[in-house]
Amino acid sequence: MKTHWRSVLIISIWILLATADAAVNETTLRRHRFEYGFLNGSLELSTEVMSADIRGKEGNAIQSPHELHLTRSSVIFGLTKVANESNVSPSCHAHLKQVQRGILTRQPWAMKVLDASGSKPSGFVFGQNYWLGSRDGCEGVRRPVGITLSRNYERVMHYSILTQGAPFGMDYRVIYMRHRSPWQVEIKVMSEQVLHIGLCLPSSCGSEEVKQLARDYVAGDSFAEDDMFDMKPEVLYMKDLQLSECFYQRLSFRLVVAAILVTGALMLCAQQVRMAKNADEPDTGLAPVESELWQALDTLLKWQPFQNFVSCFDVANNWRKMSAMRENQPGEIPIMNGLRSVCAIWILIFHVVWYMYFTVHNKTVLLSYAEHVFFQYVSTAPLLVDVFFTISGFLQTYNFLRNEKQLEAVRRNGLWGNVKLFGKLLFHRYLRLGPLYLVVMGSVDLAYAYIGDVSVFHINERNDELCQQHWWRNLLFIQNLFDHREMCANWSWSLACDMQFFLLANIVLIIYAKRPKLAKAITLTGLMATITWSYGIGIAKNFEFSFDSTYATGTQIYTSPFVRVLPYIVGAIAAWYYQEQRLQVSELSERRIRRWWHLSLKVFVGCIYSTVKRDLGYLITISLFVLGRVLFSLTVCWMIVGSASGTGVWWSRLLEAKVFQHLNRLSYGIYLLNPLVIALVYSLTSTSSAVDPFLLSVICCGFTMTVYLASIVFSLAFELPYSNLSNLLLKGKPKTS
Repeated sequence: MKTHWRSVLIISIWILLATADAAVNETTLRRHRFEYGFLNGSLELSTEVMSADIRGKEGNAIQSPHELHLTRSSVIFGLTKVANESNVSPSCHAHLKQVQRGILTRQPWAMKVLDASGSKPSGFVFGQNYWLGSRDGCEGVRRPVGITLSRNYERVMHYSILTQGAPFGMDYRVIYMRHRSPWQVEIKVMSEQVLHIGLCLPSSCGSEEVKQLARDYVAGDSFAEDDMFDMKPEVLYMKDLQLSECFYQRLSFRLVVAAILVTGALMLCAQQVRMAKNADEPDTGLAPVESELWQALDTLLKWQPFQNFVSCFDVANNWRKMSAMRENQPGEIPIMNGLRSVCAIWILIFHVVWYMYFTVHNKTVLLSYAEHVFFQYVSTAPLLVDVFFTISGFLQTYNFLRNEKQLEAVRRNGLWGNVKLFGKLLFHRYLRLGPLYLVVMGSVDLAYAYIGDVSVFHINERNDELCQQHWWRNLLFIQNLFDHREMCANWSWSLACDMQFFLLANIVLIIYAKRPKLAKAITLTGLMATITWSYGIGIAKNFEFSFDSTYATGTQIYTSPFVRVLPYIVGAIAAWYYQEQRLQVSELSERRIRRWWHLSLKVFVGCIYSTVKRDLGYLITISLFVLGRVLFSLTVCWMIVGSASGTGVWWSRLLEAKVFQHLNRLSYGIYLLNPLVIALVYSLTSTSSAVDPFLLSVICCGFTMTVYLASIVFSLAFELPYSNLSNLLLKGKPKTS
């Protein structure tokens, strides 16, 4: 009997042990497999299982000596701590808690999440607001990293950090917070006080949920950086870095695509016409085909006016015109080619530095470089816009006064006749400048809409929004009459100024043809008025050469046509004096001519370096600003007049080199495209960088080549064809090379 009860007791114990073994927590087994399955790429855990596991662990939380430190120093870990079932969805809550436990237990996939999410780096005082973490690191959480390592060598690393993925979907996102820390240099150039915090988050968490978690986190006492640097962060918005579905529905997208398709079709037609002519075929149409559409096009191409029109879009002929380099002819002013080309590249280099400001994490150091004597040639490059205004004023007046036939027509015409002539001049000016300008404006809208969605950087100048609101200002070339912060493609302000000056100059020149004294009085009055206006605005705004003051007074001084017209008037007066007074520079002695040339270069360089001292007081500053621009324009006028007279020195001969003929034809495209290309490339980088003079020189070379190639494409498609069309309308046939 005892033996029987002993057997029953042993069997009962076995049954109890088996039952207990079968009742082992399923999540524990899965975690065991997860922690030790180094080759496991993805573990699918349902929300219900994880939620149950979370509830089961509420009374038995994982203790870690690092938890307090992680809560205060890591934003992603802090978000997992403030998450609860009342402020996020059940799936988001479950996944965030899984991330939290994974970090505390040092699971490989969770360690990658922690590492990929941003935290405060050093350099905050001088502008380090980019806590971006690693976008590639978050991608490594989603799928195994594609790298092959030999097992023949001993490594201290856990191999699972390469192969193990998260048990649920993870996405890289960036949340933006405005801080108010007194412990960071505040430059007051756009919005530099915006924190960019990259986070590797569960896909199940919505943007609004994450923003609310971030608000809860920074509102509490857990954010250590707020305690130390008095940041007082305010959550602005969050990006998922995905292209919006409405991108392809934008009007600018349709217009740019339509412009490309129409231009491409016209180029193909032009090629067909050229090939037919080169083959000496009596019939210049297309080859016989059955399609009625092609037959209609074949008939259209036989029509001579249409042939002349499509020939304007001939790529081969336009390329020959663009790349042609010939000997300088009498009556030409070859130094203009060099001045325009060099200044266009010079301004491009300035834009490389300017747009770098929004992606570097040592902004203060960048601006300190700009104030060094050695880098003055870059920081004062905006002064070179006056070179273009001076050349435009000179050429406009010089060409008008040389055109005897047009002068006689103006003198004979009545008011209505001169109004029609004025309208004709305006139409051809718009036809030459407008197409490329409008296509670039549409491209700007598209590019900024794209980077606004996918760039990790906060885009302060939302040109996509500004172009949608204020496109009509650009269409009418009046955008510079409004606040510079509201401009679509704000670098186009000088093009608007140039168009406005062109209109005013033609009005004054038409008056000059009939009443010379009145035109002279108007010109001198305009010159005195712009000087007086510049002084008045400078004194009223306490203008200084510092970067923050220059930016703050951009609307009143930098982009104002009332201020910027000064070099245009100086150039126009110089052209009048040279043409009407028959100024003969060549009559001076060779020694004196050389002195004047070298003096002009010294004054030119002196004006460039006149801003090296940026805290002179507003009265001295505005006096130096006005006087410097007058002297600067006069030096450019001397170079133009000297070159037109056939004189020069060694450095002026360099500017007259034939290679600048080609670059000059691209200067308009370079001017319009370089800010777009530079801003687009910078915005698509995945992390911030530090300014370095040597690296900057390499970057400038790369951007110069990129913009040069882009300007060739855009000029061939949208500038030269319409210049040819203007010549066709003026002369009755397209201009030949």
